[in-house]
Amino acid sequence: AATKLASAEKLMYFCTDQLGLEQDFEQKQMPDGKLLVDGFLLCVDVSRGMNRNFDDQLKFVSNLYNQLAKTKKPIVVVLTKCDEGVERYIRDAHAFALSKKNLQVVETSARSNVNVDLAFSTLVQLVDKSRGKTKIIPYFEALKQQSQQIAAAKDKYEWLVSRIVKSHNEAWSNVSRKMLPSPEYQDYVYLEGTQKAKKLFLQHVHRLKQEHIERRRKMYLALLPQAFDALIPDLDEIDHLGRGKVEKLLETKPDFLKWFVVLEETPWDATSHVDNVENERIPFDLMETQPAEQLYEAHLEKLRNERKRAEMRRAFRENLETSPFITPGKPWEEARSFIMNEDFYMWLEESVYMDIYSKHQKQIIDKAKEEFQELLLEYSELFYELELDAKPSKEKMGVIQDVLGEEQRFKALQKLQAERDALILKHIHFVYHPTKETCPSCPGCVDSKVEQLLSSRFIRPSERNQKNLLLDSNIDRINLVILGKDGLARELANEIRALCTNDDKYVIEGKMYELSLRPIEGNVRLPVNAFQTPTFQPHGCLCLYNSKESLSYVVESIEKSRESTMGRRENHLVHLPLTLVLVNKRGDTSGETLHSLIQQGQQIASKLQCVFLDPASAGIGYGRSINEKQISQVLKGLLDSKRNLNLVSSTSSIKELADVDLRIVMCLMCGDPFGADDVLPPLLQAQAHRPAPGGGAGSV
Repeated sequence: AATKLASAEKLMYFCTDQLGLEQDFEQKQMPDGKLLVDGFLLCVDVSRGMNRNFDDQLKFVSNLYNQLAKTKKPIVVVLTKCDEGVERYIRDAHAFALSKKNLQVVETSARSNVNVDLAFSTLVQLVDKSRGKTKIIPYFEALKQQSQQIAAAKDKYEWLVSRIVKSHNEAWSNVSRKMLPSPEYQDYVYLEGTQKAKKLFLQHVHRLKQEHIERRRKMYLALLPQAFDALIPDLDEIDHLGRGKVEKLLETKPDFLKWFVVLEETPWDATSHVDNVENERIPFDLMETQPAEQLYEAHLEKLRNERKRAEMRRAFRENLETSPFITPGKPWEEARSFIMNEDFYMWLEESVYMDIYSKHQKQIIDKAKEEFQELLLEYSELFYELELDAKPSKEKMGVIQDVLGEEQRFKALQKLQAERDALILKHIHFVYHPTKETCPSCPGCVDSKVEQLLSSRFIRPSERNQKNLLLDSNIDRINLVILGKDGLARELANEIRALCTNDDKYVIEGKMYELSLRPIEGNVRLPVNAFQTPTFQPHGCLCLYNSKESLSYVVESIEKSRESTMGRRENHLVHLPLTLVLVNKRGDTSGETLHSLIQQGQQIASKLQCVFLDPASAGIGYGRSINEKQISQVLKGLLDSKRNLNLVSSTSSIKELADVDLRIVMCLMCGDPFGADDVLPPLLQAQAHRPAPGGGAGSV
């Protein structure tokens, strides 16, 4: 039968947490004080208590045991406060239990929640024999298992918190409500309680906030060097200032508020500015921190180093300019030992010096080439009497080099002999074939500049000239000079006439044109062989050759014709369109190769600035000197030129050319600093002037 205890008018309460807080728990009035008891937990405090003797406690427990033993109910000895237990006390308690019929002993700690459940389950097993026997675990082993269980539950709970809580602004009330259904939360609260769960949450939120602040701090510190570069890039302005004066200087800069923000409250990481992610400006109180001071010192050091490096670059350039050992074309490997010293290597890498050296070399090489070009012009007599193809022999090149060899401008290119020889050959080619393409100053050639200026000024003919072109009846007439030697001109004239109609009309692109031919084979200075007569004003000239001699005849005749009209008002023959054609009727080249004649013809065409046509292919011309396609090409080109340049043979045009009010002759040297761009624009700005009807690209 169950043992009955009686204590009238007592309160029965159920304590689920901490003793001493009875009023916080459910209470039940016991009128008669009766309570059924199935077993007893005999508790022994094994901690070191103040003003308490353990032996006296053990005597009290022994007397209490004697009273409880009379009830015949199971008894379990419970050692409490084992987390602060004294080893001797624990040993004496075990000895006491062993002396009392081998009582079961459970070592517990309510504060650590170790073996508390085990004490009750052991008593329940003694009361109900049908239950399995409970294994009693010593305190320290149970504490180890308890710690492992709590650690595992803590890890799971922290994982849950990190998954749910992403912002440091989260509140515990909201988060705990979200976590309530999760077993990770429930297990940890069961083991450690709600307060510890909240504490871990607050630690996680604090960590998130510190990480957020650190990210912002790193961002601000990364922007700070850029702010220094933008606001205080001048070393002279800040080199002598202390930190306080530098901060005041920063505040005076116009772009200060673009980089910094001055907060009313400080420090910045304790204000709402931390969460203002859209405002990336640097809090100005950050300047008071040590990392900001270090960045400012680094900025100062960078400016000082940049100044020193600039001084080293400037000193190196001056060294290059004053050193007698640095000559055009000298490799860096040879020059380095003469101009480098230890200070240079200390401040800059060798690649920087090599870049400066290469730029300096380009400057002195360009200057040396210009001076050498001037030298070649001064010794122009050396380049007279060369062959027609303007290719000097080895002996002639030797003579040229011997004469120029004593000149310092010749010696300056000693290490660039290949380029020097190329300049000589280019100069020779220009002397014998002076064109825009071969000009040493290309693309700064005066001819090119004048053409560009005139073409930009006269975009199209005036309406008056267009009207004259439409009304002029001579627009349908083509006057062609055919220049050749040894019957070439007469033979081609006959071939062209054979292609015309009975009334000397020639069809070009479906339209009939009156074609007047003037073959010339003799001395053009004689009136009978003149290009122009009172009744014949040429619109173009077709030049024929089939040998070196006939090519020389063409060149001499053109030059004589131009010389005869030089200085006259009717000097439009100087700009007469020319076409040079190699006649290869029967494959007879008078012992010379076809390739050589073509090459010489191309060179002469370049010199005369005229069109060059390749010889007619066999079988296309039907036995003619040049084929019908080439003839049509020449005539169409003359017609287009005649239209574009307004080269008409009307008396009104000649009269208009003769009645010009002012003629200006300008002599401009290619490459001069004061060029056509400076001379011509003031003249071209006048509204009353226009292109001369008989002039070319350079006539207005």
